[in-house]
Amino acid sequence: MDKHKPSDEMIKELDNLLSKINAMEIVAKDDYQKNSIKIMRALVEGQIHSINEFGHLKKALDLLTLQLFDVQNKVNN
Repeated sequence: MDKHKPSDEMIKELDNLLSKINAMEIVAKDDYQKNSIKIMRALVEGQIHSINEFGHLKKALDLLTLQLFDVQNKVNN
């Protein structure tokens, strides 16, 4: 089973994909290609946003856990 890549590595790969999508948009010849590119961009940008939000949630959970340990220590002492 493969391990997940670090989030910064995933973001870098997704940024590279966005660059390729931007290049594709420049040479798109018809509405079908342009609309497909818009869909790809929305998906990649959504994935980047999700990775960033997950990082924020992880930090918030870590802070909450520290606060719970703080409260537990105060109750026990």
